[in-house]
Amino acid sequence: MQETAFSLTLQPRFCETDALGHINNTVIPVWFEAAREPIFKIFNPTQDLSKWNLIVAGFTIAFNAPTYFASDITVKTWVSRIGNSSFELTQSCWQNGKKTAEAQTTMVHYDYATEKSQPLSESIREQLAMLTGE
Repeated sequence: MQETAFSLTLQPRFCETDALGHINNTVIPVWFEAAREPIFKIFNPTQDLSKWNLIVAGFTIAFNAPTYFASDITVKTWVSRIGNSSFELTQSCWQNGKKTAEAQTTMVHYDYATEKSQPLSESIREQLAMLTGE
């Protein structure tokens, strides 16, 4: 498991398992969203939903191996691309030293009032740049 910009360790819950005995594939995207909180704080430090300024433009996820109950998982997150008003995050889910899933999520700096993307400020670009690399 490689070190990345930041990580979140979670303990899978019994209710997140499916009939096949592993974590349901619908759960892992929720874990990835939880691990994006440090990114949310760059854009909205107070987490004030009335001032929310990010939107998910899309994501892809690859499931590399089953993830199981009763063993912690670690979600690694880093910035893999910075554009004019958008950026991409790469996230991976690790359990017992094995990568079980990986996702790419495109986030857009967004003004909900005008329903338009907004350019990333230089300050935000600098903070995102500090989170690049795997």
